[in-house]
Amino acid sequence: MEQLTKNDLEALRTRLLFDIEQILNRKGSSPEFEWFRSKAIRKLMDISPATVQNIRIAGKIRYKKIMGSYYYNKTDLMKLFSDEK
Repeated sequence: MEQLTKNDLEALRTRLLFDIEQILNRKGSSPEFEWFRSKAIRKLMDISPATVQNIRIAGKIRYKKIMGSYYYNKTDLMKLFSDEK
């Protein structure tokens, strides 16, 4: 069994930080995939929780459920509401 040294752990930390930074930089370069929680969408669009739920249930927008919280695609919502006007 091989033992880990402080240098090994420091190298791992450096690599993880680099990888996280790369992921965050890639994420910032594609604004069409912005996801927001229900509360942020309700505030941004000035709509009620029931409206967000009805839109989700009707399948009009993409959403993700992560650990009990719903996340909605901002682009889908903006497009939906601009089409209705």
